[in-house]
Amino acid sequence: MFKKLLLLTILVLTTISCQFTETLVLNEDGSGRMAIQMDLSEMMAFSGEMGTDSTMVKSDTIISFKDILEEKKDSIATLTKAEQKRLKAMENYNIHLVTDPETNTMIMDIFVDFKDIAEANDLMAGFNQADGVIPGSKSNEDEGDKEKEPDIIGVKYSFKKGVFKRDAFIKDKMVHRQQIDSMKQAEAFLGEAKYTLKYTFPKKIKSASVEDAMFSLDGKTIEVRRSFMEYLKNPDVLDLEVKLED
Repeated sequence: MFKKLLLLTILVLTTISCQFTETLVLNEDGSGRMAIQMDLSEMMAFSGEMGTDSTMVKSDTIISFKDILEEKKDSIATLTKAEQKRLKAMENYNIHLVTDPETNTMIMDIFVDFKDIAEANDLMAGFNQADGVIPGSKSNEDEGDKEKEPDIIGVKYSFKKGVFKRDAFIKDKMVHRQQIDSMKQAEAFLGEAKYTLKYTFPKKIKSASVEDAMFSLDGKTIEVRRSFMEYLKNPDVLDLEVKLED
């Protein structure tokens, strides 16, 4: 997904880039919502100026992965057991897509409501699977005939005894290196692209492992921002440990 978006950005613009925001709202009982938002509004505005958004329509839609999996159950049945299990794990995820050609808006959220934060561990995989809902994408049409781009970054979340942890990791170092090398041409065009964490907790934050993090006035929300390319190269830059007050 990341690679596709980078290549798309290069093709249609030079200084405009998409922004990514990962949000968490955590309740005291450990339940909550985790989401990744991709804002392509600037890209849409550029494409509109170039006259390439004629097929865009105004929409505000929520699509469930459960419905997508049901719709594609025949093709999914031909996949390996491991891949079927991976897709099954995402059936509680949802896609929220907002497009409006009049205001040049294009925002996509992948989110999951969880009882335990470990249920959000497949969020990045869901992000990769959801690329077909982006207007103009052809991946839905070809899904049964092509190999899915591998997920190169995984994230594990945990929340125990008032301590939250986000641990990002590279799934396959060889594939990661190959994909990063193939993106070198994108670096000059993506200097402004950011990946932001914005997490809200049920209690005031006592301490955080990131020195340059920003905090809300009530001390319950933390925000960490990094370069998108920096994160792709080294996912550890967005590792985070937060300790809450008793």
